Amino acid sequence: MVRLGFIIGFIALLGVLLSGLAAYRVHDQELALDRIALARAIDVHASLVQDRLTERELLARVASGLFRAPSVIKPNMLEPLRSAIYAFKTDFVVAGWIARLKPNELAAAQAAIAGAGFPNPQIRSYDDKPINPAEITQPIDVLMDLEPRSNETKTLPGRSYDQDPVRSAMLTRARAEKRSVASDPVPLIRGSGAVGIIVAAPVIPEGATEPAGFVTFSYELATLMLTNDDMSLFAVALRDPRKEGGELIANDQGVVSTRRVAADGPAPSATRTVSFGGRDWQLSYYAKTNSARRAEQTAIIVAAIGFAITAMVCGLFGYVAYNNLRLSREIQVRIGFERRLTAVIDELNHRVKNILAVIQSIVTRTLRHGSDIDSARELLIGRIHAMSNVVSLLSESQWQGVKLKGLFEARAIPHADRIAVTGPDIAVSARAAQSLSLLFFELASHSDEGLSLVGKHPHITANWTVTGEDGNEVFHFRWEEFNTSEATRRPDSDFGLILLDRVAPEALGGTAKRFFTDVSYVYELTAPMETVVDMTERDRTDKISAPVRPVRN
Repeated sequence: MVRLGFIIGFIALLGVLLSGLAAYRVHDQELALDRIALARAIDVHASLVQDRLTERELLARVASGLFRAPSVIKPNMLEPLRSAIYAFKTDFVVAGWIARLKPNELAAAQAAIAGAGFPNPQIRSYDDKPINPAEITQPIDVLMDLEPRSNETKTLPGRSYDQDPVRSAMLTRARAEKRSVASDPVPLIRGSGAVGIIVAAPVIPEGATEPAGFVTFSYELATLMLTNDDMSLFAVALRDPRKEGGELIANDQGVVSTRRVAADGPAPSATRTVSFGGRDWQLSYYAKTNSARRAEQTAIIVAAIGFAITAMVCGLFGYVAYNNLRLSREIQVRIGFERRLTAVIDELNHRVKNILAVIQSIVTRTLRHGSDIDSARELLIGRIHAMSNVVSLLSESQWQGVKLKGLFEARAIPHADRIAVTGPDIAVSARAAQSLSLLFFELASHSDEGLSLVGKHPHITANWTVTGEDGNEVFHFRWEEFNTSEATRRPDSDFGLILLDRVAPEALGGTAKRFFTDVSYVYELTAPMETVVDMTERDRTDKISAPVRPVRN
């Protein structure tokens, strides 16, 4: 008993160590793959954003270079550029011409705005308060023309941006640096409008040193930063330059809002810096899925499978060895038992290797071809359940074989009560029982979408016959799913096709075929009875199970 406990403990310890090592390796691999995929997606996104920003800044520069008007107060200043700016990009919200007007040019500018057809030509502050020209001593920046023109945008010309903190700072910097400059995020068109960014390019007349005005383009922040949809691996946020520790995020409708980043909150998975309008903008990327948790779940599944296999091996080994040890009552019996135990271990290794090979194939192919972890887990549990059921039946029969009808029990076959089973109740060998149990599970699990009854007849029939004379009997099995077609039946999985077409027929030394008739799906398997029953395996089991008799002197 001590030796048996030591062997079982050693097998259990070895199984636990191997299962833990496999789970550890799977965890590291899943985590590394997820991180690589996320980093690659983030790099692609940041590159696309930078390309978009570069194109839009180039548009502002090209527009300012093409702007050659004889007078800053000429009406319809953007008309010569209209075809050009629309040919470049059409996703800007408003393109505008902001003239830098001297105090003596305000009256002419007001007349030009009125002549261009805008409803409110009066020169006024950004909050629509009238400006007294007599109080103006320095040049001011006034919106003179814009595109596109709508009922909402037509009311904007005539506004001065000198008192608007965001736009005024942008224009002052563009005038000083004499290059295109981007503003801080600001509501566009109106105070409650979409949040966006404005880029202003100074227009410097030939021979002059100061800009006569600015060509501006405004863009919504959501489209400018390429916010992601529900299928993306991450959510992107823009670091708010107006507020320390603030971020700008967009929802599914493109509505931008500000949120406060807590010091103890989740840190972004990665940050990237893009350039636009002479300044750097920082993008923060937050992974939508917890890679560590997903890797842990996969590792737990692998570890659970390893522990289950270890438990099966230890249980099977303990069952056989303990029953043999009970027969040891005398010294002579113990000597015979030692010899018998060697044979039992050899046979056990043979059977366990077969079981482990089948389970390894099930695990590998299910996880390889699973669309996601949930569906793969369900298929894996079902297939291992089918294997566990046939091992239990074989254990109950001392590995003498299993009645074929017993493989259709509801605990191992989905919807077993809806299947009409007919045929002689023959006892199949352990090897055949393992292959047929997986075969029946695979057929039943892929026919669960149409198990309704047609009249009084079951939708699925499973029948088998034995033909031929003694010594040349042939086993014929036929599975037929009525009232189904190739267009309506759920297709078999990759593992299922391999099992149906190759593994099961080869294990029984036979052939198989599957096809659709006008009203049904049919799977047929033909094999020699000598491989289905396999008397040599039964004889070997009988020899091992025979009681040990004391040696007579």
